[in-house]
Amino acid sequence: MNKSIIHVDMDAFYASIEQRNNPNLMGKPVIIGGISDRGVVCTASYEAREYGVHSAMSIKAAKRLCPNGIYLPVRMEEYKKESRKILKIFNKYSDIVEPLSIDEAFLDVTGKKAVNIAKHIKKDIGDELKLTASIGISINKFLAKIASDINKPNGLTIIKKEEVIEFLKPLSVTKLWGVGPKTKRELNKLGIYYIGDIQAYDLDLLISMFGKRGKELYDFSYGLDSRPVENRVLNRSIGEEGTFQRDVKDINKLIERLEHYSINTSRKLVSKGYLIKTITVKIKYSDFSMETRSMTLSIPTNDHNVIFETSKRVLMTKFNLHKSVRLIGLILINLIYPKDPKQLSMKI
Repeated sequence: MNKSIIHVDMDAFYASIEQRNNPNLMGKPVIIGGISDRGVVCTASYEAREYGVHSAMSIKAAKRLCPNGIYLPVRMEEYKKESRKILKIFNKYSDIVEPLSIDEAFLDVTGKKAVNIAKHIKKDIGDELKLTASIGISINKFLAKIASDINKPNGLTIIKKEEVIEFLKPLSVTKLWGVGPKTKRELNKLGIYYIGDIQAYDLDLLISMFGKRGKELYDFSYGLDSRPVENRVLNRSIGEEGTFQRDVKDINKLIERLEHYSINTSRKLVSKGYLIKTITVKIKYSDFSMETRSMTLSIPTNDHNVIFETSKRVLMTKFNLHKSVRLIGLILINLIYPKDPKQLSMKI
């Protein structure tokens, strides 16, 4: 039996919530990401996207494209609250739900009427939350995710098994999972611009140039994907980050910011009853390139001094701070409950 996989992707999630909550924003270009020119766009409403505004763009650049846009800060707690409601809707229709992020998830509905379920999900999201979602349906995760992106917003697209190869053929190689700007350039140098070009390419040559990744690209080009939908909770993390008003080269200012973040995140850990094992420092440079470096502790902690000293060590020893810094962040992952004795054992 072929799998039936649904991918649900909320439409301009953050911006849509703000528009729903404030009817005066409906039909207007709303950009979420902050009001400072040093910020970065998290989400843009579809009205803003018509001006060329997109996520990961600097607020400064967005304002050049859309000077009359409405720029709002991120209200993550509000978005998380809505995300939990959406997850409850998903759980009504499948016992196998794999969230990918706050606003998208896979559902395995094999053996059920996938189209009917997709329509019910869209109706529930509309009726209960006054939001819209785009949904893709196909025989695996890769194809379902591609399908959900075809007819945004508020779309419903099905890719049938017998249509896969022809459906994929004219799509850009950037539609393949893991093909970012760098891999795209490498593929373009080989004359590969569309998924159909990979379908026609020699597999052995792809493997010789890209290794295991070459085989993955080839399989994806034919719509092959054996990964199961897996029940899981989104990785818990606690963190803070901020963009400097002016690019920073002074290491002491970076350290001061990490100390501030360490105190704040430690308080959050204590209030939630967590301990932390992995500490990650995130740096975005003046040219918008970004690096992250991590260190895992032998003994979990919620002590702000330990968090600060570890993050400081990561900053000093794992980064080559040869460029001015635009943003610095501190992210704590591998959160655990202290009552679990197995998690508290020390690594040797």
